[in-house]
Amino acid sequence: MRPIFLFLLLTTTTFSQVKLLSWNVENLGSSKSDSTITYIANTIKNYDVVALQEVVAGDGGAQAVAKLADELNRKGAKWDYVVSDPTSSSAYKTERYAFLWKTSKVKKIGKAWLEKKYHLEIDREPFYATFEYNKKQFTLVNFHAITKSKQPETEIKYFKFLPAQYPNLNLLFVGDFNCPQSHTVFNPLKKMGYVSAFQNQKTSLKKECKENNCLASEFDNIWFKSSKIVLIKAEVLHFYKNFTSLKDAREISDHIPTAINFSIN
Repeated sequence: MRPIFLFLLLTTTTFSQVKLLSWNVENLGSSKSDSTITYIANTIKNYDVVALQEVVAGDGGAQAVAKLADELNRKGAKWDYVVSDPTSSSAYKTERYAFLWKTSKVKKIGKAWLEKKYHLEIDREPFYATFEYNKKQFTLVNFHAITKSKQPETEIKYFKFLPAQYPNLNLLFVGDFNCPQSHTVFNPLKKMGYVSAFQNQKTSLKKECKENNCLASEFDNIWFKSSKIVLIKAEVLHFYKNFTSLKDAREISDHIPTAINFSIN
């Protein structure tokens, strides 16, 4: 009976988790070729929910996401998507965010929205969407911080107010923070019980590999409340290894995807 029990346990575990991927796709818009869109689709197709940062505000950003969803729909599962309005930044660089998801796995609840309260303090205000899985809900907070030279911690410090602002939501902060998880700006979230899926994991690409070291900075991460989310697996996708040079890989993106498998308490 033990092999049967083990099989049932593994089967149950496999089907009781959500596979989430987050990726800064670097200027996703009309500049991305059809082959690049296909490559991105092949990279993310095995996940259930995908959060994208750096969708261009103009020049075909929303259209590129639509093409990506169309490409995903040709790969054996039905996908839906939502693209944010342009962020409200006037001082820096306005962008869009996007979510894509398998409709057979999760259901989007209500409308997705850009954060209104801190749109003056945060240049590219976060984009939220709530999803339901097995009658339990989680809300993704999709975010792309200002660059390291502009001190992203001046934006991230407002994240400590968001759990109290949305007390009924199970928040997961995903995206490109341009800031390592060890920075003290994350301490308030940590004190609230939030943990990062990745520690000491670099996620941005260098211009050139040096002694097989191709990653530059620890910028991208996924934060979740450990009392509400059970982390089953965390991984990064070293897609650049499929290319002969980092220059070619950077045609796709200058960041690698981060991904987790999780269940909901």
